[in-house]
Amino acid sequence: MHVALLTGGGDCAGLDTVLRTLTLSLSRHQVQVSGIEQGYWGLMHHQWRALDSGAVQSMTDLGGSLLGCHNRAHPFSDPNHGSADVSAQVLTWAREQRIHAVVAVGGEGTLAVAARLHALGLPHLVIPKTIDNDLAGTQRCVGFDTAVAVATEALQRLRTTARSHRRVLILQTMGRHTGWLALYAGLAAPADVILLPEVPHDLDEVVRICRSRAADPAAGHTLVCAAEGVDADALQHALAHHLPCEVRSVRLGHVQRGGPPVPSDRLLATQLAHAAAGDAAAGHFGHLVGWQGERCVRVPFDTITAGSQAVGHDHPLLRAAVDLGVSLGVSQR
Repeated sequence: MHVALLTGGGDCAGLDTVLRTLTLSLSRHQVQVSGIEQGYWGLMHHQWRALDSGAVQSMTDLGGSLLGCHNRAHPFSDPNHGSADVSAQVLTWAREQRIHAVVAVGGEGTLAVAARLHALGLPHLVIPKTIDNDLAGTQRCVGFDTAVAVATEALQRLRTTARSHRRVLILQTMGRHTGWLALYAGLAAPADVILLPEVPHDLDEVVRICRSRAADPAAGHTLVCAAEGVDADALQHALAHHLPCEVRSVRLGHVQRGGPPVPSDRLLATQLAHAAAGDAAAGHFGHLVGWQGERCVRVPFDTITAGSQAVGHDHPLLRAAVDLGVSLGVSQR
């Protein structure tokens, strides 16, 4: 059997742990392993390399991907090839190279492409990775824990400067359309206010919290953690208009994607990749290797709901935040 590996979408910490585990595990099953460079772009442009235990044995996971990533290449819609759909060419090339299957590491976009190519005859498995942690079918994605750690540290650092100058400081995390990253980091730090796209906030309530903390000698400052789906710049200008203190915002940006993975990300990546390698060697394809209830599970492509998995209004961390006095920008009166 010949299995090709690729890392699609954006980069994150833990990808090399996935690739190393897949390569070593598949090699023990006598499976030939290749690496497709730059995600599905490499599959479309025939950019690949052989992988074996020697190539990954001493790999140091500093972040990013040994194979590179690409979040725009799409074999079903590629104007650079003068065609809206080059999937037939991709399938032909894969057959010519005797690639029997692909293990793709990625998020929502990668999953969508993988499911379509699988249906057309190129068997696929998907390992979930995204710092947004918004992929349906899994409770955890590779890269999320590290991004939470980075955002949490940034909030803790901002706390000291906010307190020193008695300011309102807003940190905007990544997360696309969901608030998982802001919720976890905001509660871990903790922030004084956590704003999520799933929970529409009331500006008057945020102003009230900031004024209350400014008047409290024991506080004097406010730390706000806002998800990417919340317009931090607009929030900064609106708060500055209503508050006498200085208000500033910080975009953490791609810092959340880089650097070495935290131990929990390495362990998650190892377990998911090891399970995926076992499935591939046994000829089981057509599913996401997800994480649910502290174990790896198979989630068939056709059962995964399209779209982002949002933070539910009944999520226990939301209730915990409110009980601990962290504002969600919604009046509790």
